[in-house]
Amino acid sequence: MAALSPTRSEPVAASLATYLKLVATALLWGATWIAGRVAVSEASPLAVASWRFLLAALVLGSLLVIREGWPRWSFNDWLLLSALGASGIFLYNVCFLYGMTMIQAGRGALVVALTPALIAASDWLLFDAPMSPAKAAGIGLAAFGCLLVVTNGDPYRLFAGEVGLGEWLIVGCAALWAIYTFLGRRATRSLSPLAMTFGASVTGWLMLTIAAQLQGSLFAMAATTWRGWSAIAFLGLFGTALAFTWYAEAVQRIGATRSGAFINLVPVSAVILGALLLGERLGIAVLSGGALVIIGVIITNRAGARLVAGAHNKEKAA
Repeated sequence: MAALSPTRSEPVAASLATYLKLVATALLWGATWIAGRVAVSEASPLAVASWRFLLAALVLGSLLVIREGWPRWSFNDWLLLSALGASGIFLYNVCFLYGMTMIQAGRGALVVALTPALIAASDWLLFDAPMSPAKAAGIGLAAFGCLLVVTNGDPYRLFAGEVGLGEWLIVGCAALWAIYTFLGRRATRSLSPLAMTFGASVTGWLMLTIAAQLQGSLFAMAATTWRGWSAIAFLGLFGTALAFTWYAEAVQRIGATRSGAFINLVPVSAVILGALLLGERLGIAVLSGGALVIIGVIITNRAGARLVAGAHNKEKAA
């Protein structure tokens, strides 16, 4: 299992580099919400996703061969990589890109800010990670904030069945990324972060390409302008090849919960970029809900860090 925190012998520079890469990853992922909205305004979401991950797979595959040689994966490795491709690539992008055709980029990113709290809750329920009242309160606060964002500040809409498909698709993104994170933690026990990201991208790309071809949209790109192709290139090269690899490295080095905490920066980046580049303006209720999500996740991760520190102290005392 990946260590939850750097050991004392780990160079400070390496630890700092990990956190700087996580910050950069969060900023890049914030920009993917803008690029995704631009891309799907000109082409089918499935076609956009297929071309995105073709670019990512080509870059990642080239880097993998140069650094590690040709991959030799076992049948079990392929099964795990297929599960990663299905959850974090295929299904995530279906939810993400179709959701972007229905709601604002900034609002969608605020919903996905729930992901770190969801990861922490899943870690407790499924993997027996320690839980405290403060950590539970943080998860609850983040969930309530997400509810405000999804319902535009009126939680009654959820019970009245007035929450749209776009909102539910973006909630699905949060759940799928939590699954991808835990599968990735398992995969990096036997695979390097680069190999894992490449394998997930290839298997996910195959699924997306088959779906786009069946839909008839894979090559229906005649109306796509340079803006659309630039957005697809950004999604593939920076939002995937670079950012996914850095995130996988961080999960391997410092653990899923601490890495997931940096997703808090994604909605901040997306809201600012959405306002600057797309002219999006979010209501006070939505922004307040997003703030509650971020505060809740901060509480969750601080409480989690205290639990880990307490467990380490007990081990030393024993």
